[in-house]
Amino acid sequence: MPQTEQREIARGRASRDELAERIARHVVQDGREEAAPGLLLYRYSRPTGPLYGVSEPSFCVVVQGAKELLFGSERLRYDASQYLLVSAGLPVVGHVIEASEQRPYLAARLVLDPAIVTDVLMESGVPTSRSDAAVKALVACPVDVDLLDSVLRLVRLVDAPRDYAALAPLAAREIVYRLARGDQGGRLRQIAVVGGRAHRIAKAIELIRKSFGKPLRIDALARQLGMSVSALHHDFKAVTAMSPLQFQKQLRLQEARRLLLGGEVDVARAGYRVGYDDPPHFNREYKKLFGEPPGRDIERLRSVAASNLRDTTGLRQSVLPTDGAPTEFVLAGHKWGTSHSKRTQ
Repeated sequence: MPQTEQREIARGRASRDELAERIARHVVQDGREEAAPGLLLYRYSRPTGPLYGVSEPSFCVVVQGAKELLFGSERLRYDASQYLLVSAGLPVVGHVIEASEQRPYLAARLVLDPAIVTDVLMESGVPTSRSDAAVKALVACPVDVDLLDSVLRLVRLVDAPRDYAALAPLAAREIVYRLARGDQGGRLRQIAVVGGRAHRIAKAIELIRKSFGKPLRIDALARQLGMSVSALHHDFKAVTAMSPLQFQKQLRLQEARRLLLGGEVDVARAGYRVGYDDPPHFNREYKKLFGEPPGRDIERLRSVAASNLRDTTGLRQSVLPTDGAPTEFVLAGHKWGTSHSKRTQ
């Protein structure tokens, strides 16, 4: 093996080892921590069951272990040799599939600011054609040493709060630049504030998320976006692996779960608030997505939350639900969870 290649391998291993040490030091319990604005660090010491959420444009690098994401009809696995790029907000279900006490799952995620992505694309000369084809909103790609080093520089800044505000935006721009100079320009253009088919689907996702509780009229949405109904269906599914109606359904059910877990409403009112006029239909759809009827599911989640609370006060050892699944989800700016982090996001 050439010496140059050996040095690159050694540099990558050193960067990954330092990232693992820093993430493990900042996240001492299973779960996630927002170490700094827009930078989230993750740790899980055992495989988990389903983690429900609504994604947001972001970049994630795994340092140890592996995870699997389900979105629509698609299944995506990624590990420490890859990074995950998410270009749109859509309902996802995650499973940590490789983790142990000795080698926990460790990862860092950076939320991508559309304004920064746009600036970097324009300054770097990456084409922003208005005829871009729609591409899937999630992709896992091999991570190279330079990109890994960029992530390490950003995570190091967490230990220097005075420097973070000034230098973190530069580190984030470097990460976006390296992604853009690779083969992910199409997905970055979905995030950027530019025209084209990709941006119209991003706009469709935003519109559905903002009014998920109202009836979805596909013809009206297509007219608003300047697309035909068939083109909207085709491109929307190409990006999200779901039809617009399937997408809306998952948003509705995740919001209903958030309302129920927060104790804001009863089951019937939760269904009505998110757009279901027929309670039995709501119950069936809820069970189909989450595996249990609403009442039983919420009772289980509250039991897990109570166990976690006792754990944080030192009254008992860490407890996972019977399926090994801390549960967290995000919708329309709300974050809610029963994970084992020091703070619930």
